[in-house]
Amino acid sequence: MACSARSVLSGDHRTPVSVNGVVIPHDAIAREVQNHPAPSPAQAWQAAARALVVRELLLQEARRLGLRAAPIADEDGRRETDEEALIRGLVEREVATPAPDEAACRRYYDNNRGRFRSPDISEVSHILIAARRDRPEAFARARELAAQLLAQARARPETFAELAAAHSECASAAAGGNLGQLRPGAATPEFEAALAALAPGETCAAPVETRYGFHIVRLERRVEGRQLPFEAVQARIAAYLVERSRRLALAQYVARLAARAETRGIDLPAPGDLRVH
Repeated sequence: MACSARSVLSGDHRTPVSVNGVVIPHDAIAREVQNHPAPSPAQAWQAAARALVVRELLLQEARRLGLRAAPIADEDGRRETDEEALIRGLVEREVATPAPDEAACRRYYDNNRGRFRSPDISEVSHILIAARRDRPEAFARARELAAQLLAQARARPETFAELAAAHSECASAAAGGNLGQLRPGAATPEFEAALAALAPGETCAAPVETRYGFHIVRLERRVEGRQLPFEAVQARIAAYLVERSRRLALAQYVARLAARAETRGIDLPAPGDLRVH
């Protein structure tokens, strides 16, 4: 039986959150909310309540099976609580996670080849004329200067480094405007869009506006990414598949426990809603 998010969030204790008669305290849910960012407070509250219900389900099952806590510590001296150790022991005993064989890893590789490609690398130079839209007059002057410098750079490409050293308001001016090698995601979207349209040795056709001002962008060279061989990523794929299988198997195990339990105040998925593929 489950109550609405509205009643739970408002603290309506007529239908408290509970598992087999064990009530999850309102203040415990409130503390747990910080670990569950969500678009709305109601959704965060529901996620926190659901997490604590799952924890209680697992603890009750561990105790029913007579498991004993055997806390472990990491190399920094952090030690599990008894409850954390009980849950870990239960999962290790009850949730099977088969290791994927080479054939499974290769199928994943073949079906997701785009994920296993080294990124393109671009060697880029630019001239930055800093500008802010909230200062209209200075912004207009910066746009005009950028247009003038761009015309010079396109007419005489060999002077690009000199122009950058003399006019760029980026630290790269000391290196003739050279930004070094950039990978995807290293620059603003507008800058990267302009860069993608250039061939090696080309300078942009118009100044590129970003939140920093106006850029004159020159692509020096581009090194195309390459497909990584299966052998280089097999271990990474295997680790991913193990973790994915573990999460799905654990979700289905929790759903089975929930189906046998009496939970109130929260909705949990039924076993049929979670399948391990």
